Amino acid sequence: MRRLPAEWEPQSGVMLTWPHADTDWAERLTEIESLYADLTALITRFEPVLIVCHDGDQAERVRGLARQAGADESRLRLASAPSNDTWARDHGPISLMTEAGPLLLDFRFNGWGGKFQADLDTAITAHLAADGVFGDCPVESCDLVLEGGAIETDGWGTLLAVTRTLVDPLRNPGRSRDEIERELRRRLGIEHFLWLEHGAITGDDTDGHIDTLARFCDPQTICYARCDDPADADYAALRAMEEELKVLRDPDGQPYRLVPLPSPAPILDDEGARLPAGYANFLILNEAVLLPVYGDPADAEAASILGDCFPARTILPLDCRPLIRQGGSLHCISMQLPAGVLA
Repeated sequence: MRRLPAEWEPQSGVMLTWPHADTDWAERLTEIESLYADLTALITRFEPVLIVCHDGDQAERVRGLARQAGADESRLRLASAPSNDTWARDHGPISLMTEAGPLLLDFRFNGWGGKFQADLDTAITAHLAADGVFGDCPVESCDLVLEGGAIETDGWGTLLAVTRTLVDPLRNPGRSRDEIERELRRRLGIEHFLWLEHGAITGDDTDGHIDTLARFCDPQTICYARCDDPADADYAALRAMEEELKVLRDPDGQPYRLVPLPSPAPILDDEGARLPAGYANFLILNEAVLLPVYGDPADAEAASILGDCFPARTILPLDCRPLIRQGGSLHCISMQLPAGVLA
């Protein structure tokens, strides 16, 4: 039997793919590396970090930056694999639990429907596996295009997703939703599907990844992005999503407890385009939740709300304003690895 575990289940570590001069971060590399080093230090307070470096020379630089940021070096795991970019949530392995132990699924990644080059990124999981980074964990290659940020699970066979991020002619041409459901049942052990047709935040390159919009906090609770300003460009889509969430039912036919998250004030780039700032893109660790913040008064409100949703975990903020300049936030750059994957 296969089971897709929830993010709050025990983890052996978190995977990051470090930025380098050949990525879109080149002009702001010092700033973004500082953020990655701070993130590494935060994660190593609770569990190991697997850092994918572009090459061996970068690995030594990364170790030094992590040390300067106060990371626990005993929890650093450095590996090398060439990369196009840094969005580990979407090119990293999706981990399952089976009777025999963890199983890693290597789905295809095509740069969110061909928006960006991804030939190196889609090969990262296979590259790491060939180098023995995942030890004895088997890796299964899958032809479906599936990004980790596109799916949410309660850990017990329920999957929450936005339809257009999977049923997409640029990702999975010719595949209907029924066909994709059959594949996800077979590959991930999913039994209960919750599909959304609405929801988006401006500046997001993913066509509406669920991890920017709505997240399970426990099997009965979903927190979600909400906008209360009718003049805001995201208001209509997020309100339509909220109405969809209200009619969703769990496998027992019960409604979910819905917890709205506030929206930060719009943040614009140097050309005046809006960036995808939001609080749903948090990362769950073994004893903590890392919350992306944006120097906004709503930061504190979001932290309080998540504290109520995760009472046994410490809520730790990380300023993610540098990250959203490239279209994603904290959860987008990280991929949790369940217990048993990393030694």
